[in-house]
Amino acid sequence: MNLETNTALPPASLIRRLMAMIYDAFLLLGITFAYGVVVFLLRKLFGDDTLQAPHGALQAFILLGLLLCWAFFYVWCWQRSGQTLGMKSWRIQLQAEDGSLPDWKICWIRCLLAPISLAALGIGYFWCLFDKNGDCLHDKWSHSRTLLLPKPAKKKKA
Repeated sequence: MNLETNTALPPASLIRRLMAMIYDAFLLLGITFAYGVVVFLLRKLFGDDTLQAPHGALQAFILLGLLLCWAFFYVWCWQRSGQTLGMKSWRIQLQAEDGSLPDWKICWIRCLLAPISLAALGIGYFWCLFDKNGDCLHDKWSHSRTLLLPKPAKKKKA
């Protein structure tokens, strides 16, 4: 993939970022259902009572597994192309500060810190409205940028 230098591209707006998150939430819903089926089948296979909700350590283990599935989705997409499906739909891309695709380290740091930006009443996301470069807090912390890609050129009819 040919990445444009990130100095030539404007930062993604807060609205685009939030809309991409909404799109990705639908994908995460599918991942959650698939994960739930796997957990159900494993509990059934090991003779656990699947009519009762898990509790204690099993409940914590299942929740941790779900969070890891979500994290792997983001990290894999960002490291592979700099975009999730929601980000592609809204023409935004994650890049390292040098304009390259983010490496695994940047992706994991971002994946761990972005929920903190959101959980703190969204302050980490609203930060982009006041930052001179248009970066959210987790962009700064992970040394990455979320940029708006140009519209694709229209194909001429032959």
